[in-house]
Amino acid sequence: MNPSEFIHPEDAAALRQMESIPGFPQLVKKILALGVEQMSYGYNMASTIRLSENQLPDLYRHLPPICQKLGIAEPEFYLQMDPMPNAWTSGDTRIWITVTSGLVELMNDEELDAVIAHECGHILCRHVLYHTMASWISSGMTSHGLIDKLSIPVQLALFYWQRKSELTADRVSAFITSPKTVTQVMARLAGGPRNITEGINLEEWAKQADLYEGIRNDGFWNKTLQMYITATLSHPFAAVRVREILKWADTEQYHNLAECKESAAQNICPNCKKHTESTWTYCRHCGHRLI
Repeated sequence: MNPSEFIHPEDAAALRQMESIPGFPQLVKKILALGVEQMSYGYNMASTIRLSENQLPDLYRHLPPICQKLGIAEPEFYLQMDPMPNAWTSGDTRIWITVTSGLVELMNDEELDAVIAHECGHILCRHVLYHTMASWISSGMTSHGLIDKLSIPVQLALFYWQRKSELTADRVSAFITSPKTVTQVMARLAGGPRNITEGINLEEWAKQADLYEGIRNDGFWNKTLQMYITATLSHPFAAVRVREILKWADTEQYHNLAECKESAAQNICPNCKKHTESTWTYCRHCGHRLI
């Protein structure tokens, strides 16, 4: 898959702004080279359970089909015992995804696919390097002198981009599963188990994002207060994510992707409608790109 098919405009704008800071990408690489990645990888390897065909295979098998559909190399996959539902992707020279036991317990299979696809979306769209840096800043590693070179304004720019990048990963998740499944995941994370949130009215929930925008833009003081609240958050508010994915589901871009996905599943070229093979990158009848 081409990452450009999914990039949210606010993600692209925030990334351009952040990378326009002189020397920023090179500085991030140098800081990680000091040992941040190795430290995280070693800790993860020793303290969590690495999933595979031989280790909790029913959970592991969610990952390979998603990677295959997106055309990305398969990352390492880990399970961490933590009742809080969460998932994240880390690394640079090697990349790994971690999910918590609380997440696995909360989600059904399709919802778990959506979460894993979201994390794979970060890999596809090359978010992982900067996400790893943002994670270390939020964990307080600046006090160890590893990333003191990043000023507060630069750190806030990194967090701002990180929030926007989540909107892009949500799109990847919606493509692999469906927009409805992504909103169901948001409902679980914001409101609780399925027996409580199954009947949620998604359109009404999305309207809360519009009401929030009204609050946020109601004068200089309210805008300042909301900026203060969100400045160091890693993710957008759930209602905002629901609104954005429902909006994208109504676009021609999403419908074209969904049509290509359906055609690929049926081995049919979406352009000439002729039969194709699953191993083809381009249609040998008309030359249309298939994956």
